Amino acid sequence: MIPRAVRLCALAALLSGCAATDAGPGYYWQSVTGHLKLMHAARPVQDWIDDPATPVPLQQKLALTQRIRSFAVTDLGLPDNASYRRYADLHRKAAVYNVVAAPALSLELHRWCFPVTGCVGYRGYFDEAEARAFAGTLGTDLDVTVYPVPAYSTLGWMNWAGGDPLLNTFIGYPEGELARLIFHELAHQVVYANGDTQFNESFATAVERIGGARWLAQADPATQRAYAEFDGRRQAFRALTRDIRRQLQALYADAALDDGDKRGRKDQILRTFRERFESLKQGWNGYKGYDAWVAQANNASFGAQAAYDQWVPAFEALFEHEGRDFGRFYDAVRRLSEQPAEQRQASLQALAPAAPTATDTSH
Repeated sequence: MIPRAVRLCALAALLSGCAATDAGPGYYWQSVTGHLKLMHAARPVQDWIDDPATPVPLQQKLALTQRIRSFAVTDLGLPDNASYRRYADLHRKAAVYNVVAAPALSLELHRWCFPVTGCVGYRGYFDEAEARAFAGTLGTDLDVTVYPVPAYSTLGWMNWAGGDPLLNTFIGYPEGELARLIFHELAHQVVYANGDTQFNESFATAVERIGGARWLAQADPATQRAYAEFDGRRQAFRALTRDIRRQLQALYADAALDDGDKRGRKDQILRTFRERFESLKQGWNGYKGYDAWVAQANNASFGAQAAYDQWVPAFEALFEHEGRDFGRFYDAVRRLSEQPAEQRQASLQALAPAAPTATDTSH
């Protein structure tokens, strides 16, 4: 399960005229030039549709995205702006590559800080080789992983220049997943709390789930069946990884064990994880979407995954509390984002008492 979004911290910091606290000129340069190349490659969706050189399946998918984009505005109250009205083919499999790191006996992610977007548990690179080179500098005391990210958000900063474009890295997704991704990314333009990745990603994930269900409710039966199969695999994989994450958290918190014992048991838990995954995917008809993630899974992988779902039940409860009205829901989320971090976490915990507390998962 690959986290789908990354805030381009260095770009936002540069546009604000600030200097990032954890990045030098080289990181700025790759961020800005990489994004500018992406923007330059983007053309209006209608231009692609009208171009006879555009394959028919791509024309159809692009037309679908614009129906999804309109639905996001009319039914979900998401921003009506330039984002996702252009398309770019990057001729690569990912928009950016994220580097994440965690201690050998913790799921707490290492954080990099930027003055505009706050502190986040990843660094994004447009070039995979640069990402892996940076990962190699982090030392052997950390679990480190590099993973591809199909989409990222500039939080609305670049709408004046055409907005965040649709990309070849995700245009081939099933209809329901494509809709969810667009809803997720647009949600980041509604509310963003500096330095609180769990809050931001859980909010956007709640919007994508609620919006995705509404979109699929009016889809044809074949689309619904195809998505049900896709989502069934995802839910089964999430259940497995949640279980492994809980086991690792319990192990690392066990004061009765020394570090050597913990390392040995960690290795066994991860071996069991991979064995259970091999059994799980037997009924998936050759689907390999999670294979790469599982192969390199470590504390950093599980820590990054946790940020995307910790507070989703709380946001879903808040949506119900606000009468399933998106305008009222977004206003309530904005008020939460303005609270001090500890108060915000307490408010979310009160909304969904069964959800894990901040100390139960990684940041």
